[in-house]
Amino acid sequence: MSVKYPIVAVSGSSGAGTTTVRQAFQDIFRREGLSAAFVEGDAFLRYGRDEMNAFIARTFKEGRMVSHFGPEANLLSELEALFREYAEHGTGKIRHYVTEDTGDRFGRAPGTFTPWEPLPTGTDLLFYEGLHGGVVARTWTRRQMSPSHNPWVIERRRRDGDGGVDVAQYVDLLIGVAPVVNLEWIQKIHRDTRIKGHTPEAVTDTILRRLRDYIHFIVPQFTISDINFQRVPVVDTSNPFIARDVPSADESVVVIRFREPQKFHFPNLLKRLHGSFMSRPNTMVVPGGKMQMALEVICTPLIHELCEKRRHEEAS
Repeated sequence: MSVKYPIVAVSGSSGAGTTTVRQAFQDIFRREGLSAAFVEGDAFLRYGRDEMNAFIARTFKEGRMVSHFGPEANLLSELEALFREYAEHGTGKIRHYVTEDTGDRFGRAPGTFTPWEPLPTGTDLLFYEGLHGGVVARTWTRRQMSPSHNPWVIERRRRDGDGGVDVAQYVDLLIGVAPVVNLEWIQKIHRDTRIKGHTPEAVTDTILRRLRDYIHFIVPQFTISDINFQRVPVVDTSNPFIARDVPSADESVVVIRFREPQKFHFPNLLKRLHGSFMSRPNTMVVPGGKMQMALEVICTPLIHELCEKRRHEEAS
C-alpha cells in the first residue's frame, strides 16, 4: 500500500460487471478533480488470441485444462511489479490488449497487444480493472505437472521464500464484483454467443475448462476485498444454460459486503439509497438499478480519504 501513490483495483471475472464499476469510478475521479492511470487486466495476458487458442489446444492434448483465469495464461509477476513500482515511485509500464472496438484506434489486429509504454506522469492514483487485482498465489502448483512443462512452477522457484505472487499487498482499495455464479454464466453465454458469435456448446466448454482456475484464483480475492458488490437475480436462474435472456437490473438486487463495517455510517447510506436495507451488520442490499449510484455514494468518501492522506504526505 502507498500513501503517496495509492492504487484502487476492481477485480472480477469477465462479464461480471467490472465495466459498470469503472464508469462509477471515472465519475468519482472527474468530480474530485483527480488524474488516474488506468490499467486493464487484459494487458497482462501472457498470450495473444491466436497464441492462446494454440496453447489451450496443446495443453488439452496433454490432459491439462488451462484458462485466462490461471497463472499459465497471465503475467502475474509483471502485474505485481507494476503495482510495486507505482506504489513506490508513481511510475511503471503498461500496454493494451486490442479488441474489435479498439483495433482502428491502435492500428493493430484484434487479439494482439500494443507495445509496452510508460504510464502517464503526474497521476494521482492508479486504477486497475480486471481479473487479478487482488490475487495472492503463494503455494499453488499443479502437482501432476513436471517443472519443465509448467512455467508457473519454474517462476515460483526463482523467487524468494515460497514464491508466487501477492498483488493484493499493494492495493489500497480493493473492490470485488461477483454476481452469483449462475447469473455470471448466463451473462457470459449471452455475450459470447451474441457478440462474439460462439456456439452455446463452445461457451459451455469454456466455462467448464476455467472452473478450477476460477475456484483457485478468482474466488479467494473476494475474501480479502474491502467491499464486494454481488448482483443477485430475483427471477429463476436455476438452469443458466437454457436461459433466454439476462435478468435485468430491475429483476435483481445488489448485495454489498463491507470487510470493515465500523468505518461506515450505515444510517446515512440507507437514507441516500432509497429501497436499501441491512441484511447483516456488514451487509447492505440495494435495488439492482441503483448499483452505480451505490458505488459512487459508498466509494467517493474512500477516494477522498486516500487523496487527503496523499496531500498531507506531500505537505509534510
